[in-house]
Amino acid sequence: MTSVTDTTRSPLLLVALFCAAETFSMAGFALVPSLLPRLSEQWSLSATEGGWLGGIFFLGYILAVPLLVSLTDRLDARRVYLACAGLSGIALAGFASLADSLSAALCWWSLAGLGLAGTYMPGLKAMTDRLPVPVQSRATAFYTATFGVGVGLSYLWIELLQGLMPWPSLFAVAAAGAALSVLLVWRGVSPGKSSLRPGVGHGQWRNVLHDRRILAFCGGYFGHNWELFGFRAWLVAYLTWTHAMSPDAWTARPGWIAALATFLAVPASILGNEGAQHWGRKRWLQSVMPLSCLLALIVGLSGSQSSRLLVPVILVYAASMNLDSAALTAGLLTETPPEQRGTALALYSSIGFAGGFIGPVAFGAALDAFGRNTHAGWAAGFVTLAFGVGCGRWAIGRIESQGSDTKRQ
Repeated sequence: MTSVTDTTRSPLLLVALFCAAETFSMAGFALVPSLLPRLSEQWSLSATEGGWLGGIFFLGYILAVPLLVSLTDRLDARRVYLACAGLSGIALAGFASLADSLSAALCWWSLAGLGLAGTYMPGLKAMTDRLPVPVQSRATAFYTATFGVGVGLSYLWIELLQGLMPWPSLFAVAAAGAALSVLLVWRGVSPGKSSLRPGVGHGQWRNVLHDRRILAFCGGYFGHNWELFGFRAWLVAYLTWTHAMSPDAWTARPGWIAALATFLAVPASILGNEGAQHWGRKRWLQSVMPLSCLLALIVGLSGSQSSRLLVPVILVYAASMNLDSAALTAGLLTETPPEQRGTALALYSSIGFAGGFIGPVAFGAALDAFGRNTHAGWAAGFVTLAFGVGCGRWAIGRIESQGSDTKRQ
C-alpha cells in the first residue's frame, strides 16, 4: 500500500492543481472527433473505419489500464502519472509528424489512449491518497467533472484554431498541453513513499473480481462510457451532416455545440453525485440512466427536425448522460477498501473504457448499415447509444440493496 498523505498543501489547492493538470493533459482529447470529417475525406474512410479511429484511443486505454492503475497500490501514483503524461505528449507529437494514413493514425492514437490510462485514474488515486477521508467523495466528483472541462476546452480551442492552421499543427499544440501537465504535477505535488510488496497484486485482483458490488459499478461505467464516447466521437460529424442537409446558424459551428455539450457535463456530474448521496446511489442511477436512454432515442428521431429544435435536445441529452458519471466513480471508491482502490479502479477503467471503444465503432457500423447520408443511418447510430446505457442500467440493477447504498458521504 502507498501512503502519501500531503500535509504541506491545503486540500483545496491539491484538488485545484490536479484538476488543472487533468485539463492540460486532455488538450488533444477531441482532436480526432473534431477532425473526423476532414480525416475521413483525406484518407477516404468508411463510417466503420472512422468509428475505429475514434474508438482505438480507448482500446489503447483498456490494454494498459489494468497494469498502470493497479500499480498505484504499490507505487506512488504520481510517478505513474508523470511517465504517462509524458507519453501522451510523445504520441500527439508522433501523430502530428508521422500519421499520413489510417494505419499510422491508429497506432499513434492508440498510444495516446495508453497515455490517458496512466493519467486519468492514477491522477485520481494520487489526489485522493493525499486528501483527508471526509473530502474524498466531493473531490472525486470535481475531478471526474473536470474530465468534461478538459474535453469541452479541447473541442473549443480546436474549433477556434482549425481554420487557421493545418491539422498536424493542432496535434503539436496538444502535445505542448501534455508537457505542461507534467510540469504542474512534477513541481506542484510532493513525491510520496512507495511500498513494493511481491505477490500482493494477485490477492487484490481476486478480492476485487469476487466483489459483486464492484462488478456492478464496473458494468454501469461500461454502459455510461459506451454512450458518452460514442456520442462525443460522432457529434461533430453528425452536426456537420445536419448542416449540409439543412444549413442553419445553429449548426454552422459544430465545434461550439460540441464544446457546450461537453461543458454541461461538469455541473451535471457534480449534481449527480450530490443526488446520489441524498437519495441513495442505486436509486439515483436506476432513475437517471433510463432517462438518458430515452433522450438518445429522441435525439435520433429529431434528426429530420429543425436545428432550432435539434440543438437544444442534444444539449439536454448531453447533460443527462453525465448525471451518473461521478455517482458511479464515487460509489466505487466508497465501496472499496483503501488498500484495494488502485486495483478496483484498474478493473473499473478497463471495463468502462471497453464501452468507450465499442460505442464509436458500433455507431459507425450502424451508419454504414443504414446509410451514412440518411436520417435512418444517424437514427440507428443513436439507438446504439441507447442500447449501451441500457446495458449499464441492467448492471446497476444487480447491486444488492445494502446499507452502504443509502445516504453516505
